[in-house]
Amino acid sequence: MSTAERPSPQGPIELADPPFWDPFDPRFPDGDGKPMADNQTQYKWMVTIAEGLDDLYRDHPDVLIACDLLWYYDPSDSRRCIAPDVFVAFGRPKAPRHSYREWLEGRAPQVVFEIHSPSNTQKVMERKRRIYDARGVEEYYYYFPEEAAGRFDGWVRGPAGLEPIARTDGWTSPLLGVTFEAPPIDDALVLRGPDGEPFQHVQEIMRDRRLARRVADIERRRRRAERRRREQAEAQSLEAELAAREERARREEYERMATMERAHRERAESLAGEERRRAEAERFRREESERLAREAVERAERLAAKLREMGVDPEQT
Repeated sequence: MSTAERPSPQGPIELADPPFWDPFDPRFPDGDGKPMADNQTQYKWMVTIAEGLDDLYRDHPDVLIACDLLWYYDPSDSRRCIAPDVFVAFGRPKAPRHSYREWLEGRAPQVVFEIHSPSNTQKVMERKRRIYDARGVEEYYYYFPEEAAGRFDGWVRGPAGLEPIARTDGWTSPLLGVTFEAPPIDDALVLRGPDGEPFQHVQEIMRDRRLARRVADIERRRRRAERRRREQAEAQSLEAELAAREERARREEYERMATMERAHRERAESLAGEERRRAEAERFRREESERLAREAVERAERLAAKLREMGVDPEQT
């Protein structure tokens, strides 16, 4: 995007902040009829940087990240505008805008990114850099993703305005806290947030999300299988415990029955012994009685014999 039709002058509009309200003004169109990007590579890097910064400042409602948004800097001339591929405006609320009108916002964006494309001639980019310098941009970065061995230029504001950064590979943005890794390879720029995590294109994020879902699914299946194995092991352990209890109960019952059988046998043996002793005593009494009877008969016969010897008839006595 570059220019728009010349409008009639307009005074400043007081905006509530927050909430932020950007009234549409047809004198300052929100498009210039040019495409957002010249090719897919430029588009990819615009989205990657914008979305990465948006995520980095997700908890900061007063940091605006914009991608290909027309930035008007002269309220009297709508042709005086520019559309950075990405810019960051600190102290401005996150909110949808038709455009960024500097006199309403109260300040220029502090950080600007441009991605090289075939339409970015040296003359065009020199003009852009002069505008950014004049508007007070604090940091300006220009990346060549193709056919320039990963060239990555940067400028940071110094006493003389925007001054070139001597070495951008390993450079950390003073305002953003983002570190740039710029190897001499096409399409290989890495932007790392303060936490060291690299910015990712949406396709990479979706790929990682799919991978994370697959990993989570594998982990869920592993946990289910582990739970089934554990439940099976617990069931087997319970069955073994029940079997052991049943075996112990059977053994205890067998021992109880054996004890009872032994007690019955001992009782029977005791009764049999008593019966034998009683029978022996009865036999002893009977034999003793028979012996006494025989002795009595023998004594009577001896007495009768003596009486007959004495001439006495024992039948007459």
